[in-house]
Amino acid sequence: MPTLNPPALTPRPRLPSWLRTPLPSSDTYGHTRALLDALRLHTVCESAKCPNHWECWSRGTATFMIAGDRCTRACGFCAVTTAKPLPLDADEPLRVAEATRRMRLRHVVITAVARDDLADGGADHFRRSIEAVRALNPHTVIEVLVPDFLDKDEAIDAVLAAQPHIFNHNLETVRRLTPAVRSRATYDRSLSVLRKVKARCGDTLHTKSGLMLGLGEADEEVLEALADLRGVGCDLLTLGQYLQPTIHHLPVAEFISPERFQRYAERARQLGFVHVASGPLVRSSYHADEFHPPSVA
Repeated sequence: MPTLNPPALTPRPRLPSWLRTPLPSSDTYGHTRALLDALRLHTVCESAKCPNHWECWSRGTATFMIAGDRCTRACGFCAVTTAKPLPLDADEPLRVAEATRRMRLRHVVITAVARDDLADGGADHFRRSIEAVRALNPHTVIEVLVPDFLDKDEAIDAVLAAQPHIFNHNLETVRRLTPAVRSRATYDRSLSVLRKVKARCGDTLHTKSGLMLGLGEADEEVLEALADLRGVGCDLLTLGQYLQPTIHHLPVAEFISPERFQRYAERARQLGFVHVASGPLVRSSYHADEFHPPSVA
C-alpha cells in the first residue's frame, strides 16, 4: 500500500516562486461571477479550489460542474464536498447552455461530481447537457470531463450518444498511489473507460486524461502511466502540480520544477500524444481551448 502521511497532520508548505501568481484586475472576473450566480451554476473552479480560477474567469472561461456540488466519493486530493447528493436539477443543462452563449465560449468544459447514487452515474444528465449546449451554441467545442461511471457500458454509451468533441477522464496519479489518492476508483478501470471510448469512436473523437504530480511518484512511474494512456489510445494529456487544498487533504510530497514538467512533456510527445499541456499550474481544463479539434470548423 502507498505510504502517504496522514493529511490532517501535515500543514501546507510554502509555495515555490513558480506557483505564485498575481490576482487579476480585469472586470471580466466580476462579470463571470455574477453570471454564474444569476444562472445558479456550480464550477469546478470554485468547488475544487482551483488555483487558476482567477485567471480563467478573467479570460471569460469556466468549467461547469453539473449534477450538484456534493460528491459520493472522498478522494484524498479533492476539495469538493463529500455528502449525500441532492436530486438532479432538470433545468441545469439549459442554464449551462445559456451561460455558454452569454460568455461566447468557443470551447466549453462540462464536468460533474461522482454520482454513485444514480444507476447511470449521471451519464444521461451529461447527455442532456451536451445536447442543450450544442443546440444553443452549434459552433462551440464541447469537452466533457467525466467520472468513471463504474465502467458501465450503458453509461459510457449515453455520453457518447451526444457526440462531444473531447472525452476526458483523468487517471489522476500513478498505479502505486491510486488506492491512497482516489476513492473507489481504480487505475485499470480508468484505463478501461478510455479504451472503450476510443474503441467505439476511433478518430472521430479525441480522448484526454491527466495526472497530478508531486504526490510521491517516481519518474519511472510517471513514464509508465504515460505509456499506459497511449496504450489505450489516449490523444490529449495534461500534467500539473498537486496542491493540498486544506490540511485535511493529502500532503504535497514534492514541488515539481518547470524543467521536469517540460521533460515529461517531451517524452509524452515522443509517445504520440497529439496535444500536451504540462506545467505546475496546468489543470484538466486549464486553457483547454488551446487545442481545437481539426474536425471542428
